[in-house]
Amino acid sequence: MLYGLVKIIAKLAFRFYCRHLKITRPGLLNSGGPLLLAANHPNSFLDAIILCTLFKRPVYSLARGDAFKGQLLSRLLLSLKLLPVYRVSEGVENLEENYKTFDACKEIFKQNGIVLIFSEGRCVNEWHLRPLKKGTARLALSCWEDDIPLKVIPVGINYSSFRKFGKNIDLYFGEYFTASDIGTENGYGRSIQEFNQVLKARLRPFVYEIANNDSRELQRTFYRPVPALKKIILGIPAVLGWILNAPLYVLLKKVTNKILASSDHFDSVVVAMLFLTYPVYVSLLTLTAFLLTGQVASLLLLLLVPFTAWAYVQLKQQLDVQVDTRLSQPGVSPKTTASTNGEAAS
Repeated sequence: MLYGLVKIIAKLAFRFYCRHLKITRPGLLNSGGPLLLAANHPNSFLDAIILCTLFKRPVYSLARGDAFKGQLLSRLLLSLKLLPVYRVSEGVENLEENYKTFDACKEIFKQNGIVLIFSEGRCVNEWHLRPLKKGTARLALSCWEDDIPLKVIPVGINYSSFRKFGKNIDLYFGEYFTASDIGTENGYGRSIQEFNQVLKARLRPFVYEIANNDSRELQRTFYRPVPALKKIILGIPAVLGWILNAPLYVLLKKVTNKILASSDHFDSVVVAMLFLTYPVYVSLLTLTAFLLTGQVASLLLLLLVPFTAWAYVQLKQQLDVQVDTRLSQPGVSPKTTASTNGEAAS
C-alpha cells in the first residue's frame, strides 16, 4: 500500500525533476516477469525511483545493505519493495544475508515479478560504463538452475546533469537474453564470466561515454532546443516560478551541499528532500495567502505554485556547461543511431 501511494506521488513529481525523457522500447514498461532489469548506476537511488515510477507493475529494487539499519527502517524499506544486498565492505558477517535476498528474488520471479539490480555495484556520477560485479550473474544463474524462465534486460540510464534540477534523461532498454545465451558446460566460474561478457556487450551501446569536462559532447548529446512559442507562453509563469519556489529549493540545495558537497548521492538527496517538503511548502504559502487576504481564491495557489515551478523547469538552463547555439544537431546522441525498436519522448 505504501509503495502504491509513493508511486502515485512520484509520478506527479516526475514532470518536475525530469524536464525531458527519451525512452526506447516504451512497450516494455507494461511487461510482466519473470524479468531482471540489469542497469548501470550513475545517480544513486534516483535511478531506482525513475524505473519504479515508469513501470506499470511493481519493481523490486536491490539496495545497499547498510541502509537497512534498525528494525523500523528495515520494515519501511521493505514496504517500499527494497531488498538488501551486502558488500564485503559492509561486513563479511552480513554476506549470508544475500542468500535470503536471492531467495526472495526467486519467489518474486516465480510470481512473474520484476527485480531491478545495478550491475556496476557502486554509484558514480559519470557518463561511463564501469566494470560489472558478479551479483547480477549469480542471481540469474541461480534462477536458471532452478528452472525459472528468467529474462535479463540491459538498461542504460543517462542524465544531462548530476547537479541541476529538471534534467533531460535518455533511457534505453536493450534486447533481453536468457539461459540459452549463456554457456554453462565449462563450470560455474566460467558461466559468471560469460554472463558478464554478454551483459557488458549489450549494455555498453546504451551507456554514454563522455568525459565530465567535455562540454561540447555533453551539449550535442543532451541539449534540447526550446521552441520560441514555448518561451513566449511560459516566460512570465517561469519568472513567477523562480520567485515563488526559489526559497525552498535554494535552502535545500545549500543544506545538502554542506553535508554532501562531493557525494555521488547529492542529486538524489536534493530530489528526495523536495519530494518530502514541497507539498508542505506549497500548503504553507497557500495558508499564508489565505490568512492575509481572506480570499478563497488564494487557494488556487495550490495549483498555481507547482505550475509556475514546472514552467521554470521547462525554460531554465539545462546543462552544467554553457550552451553554444552554433553547435549542429543538438540533442542527438552519437550512440543511438543503431539502437532500438521504438522510441518515445516526453
